[in-house]
Amino acid sequence: MTAAQEDLVRATSPSEFTEIDTPRVEDGAAIWRIARDSEVLDLNSSYSYLLWCRDFAATSLVARDAGGEPIAFVTGYARPDRPETLVVWQVAVDRAHQGQGLAGVLLDALTVKVTGDRGVTQMETTITPDNTASDRLFTSYAKRHGAQLEREVLFDGDLFPEGTHLPEVLYRIGPISA
Repeated sequence: MTAAQEDLVRATSPSEFTEIDTPRVEDGAAIWRIARDSEVLDLNSSYSYLLWCRDFAATSLVARDAGGEPIAFVTGYARPDRPETLVVWQVAVDRAHQGQGLAGVLLDALTVKVTGDRGVTQMETTITPDNTASDRLFTSYAKRHGAQLEREVLFDGDLFPEGTHLPEVLYRIGPISA
């Protein structure tokens, strides 16, 4: 983490965590458990979270408690066809630490990281229409950063093989800067 990121974390940290850090492979199991326990996120295999911590650590962050254990995370990747666009894949906070703004702190810290290191100027994520917490998170993020927010259906629910999936709404936010 850069000095600017450390300053951001110190200025905005809830008392329940001590640092925001780049995820390590060893964090994969804890991140999987946080995602599973959220009961909102589409749960990927535990293997995929290990790979995420290895292959996409540069565009992801984890918040740690005083003992160094992950209590929240945000995962993302640069779109291969639009490397200036960060796709936020998942954001989750352990239930014991919810309601304190930690997800917003993680998004803000990730913005500092990717706009400085990678030249990212746009953010995208997808949210199902019933996920009001994520809608509030990304709407407030856009307002905090003075960025435009556009919403459109990316994948209609009928495209999913299980047939019961809600549509995924694309949230396009930008331009973003630290």
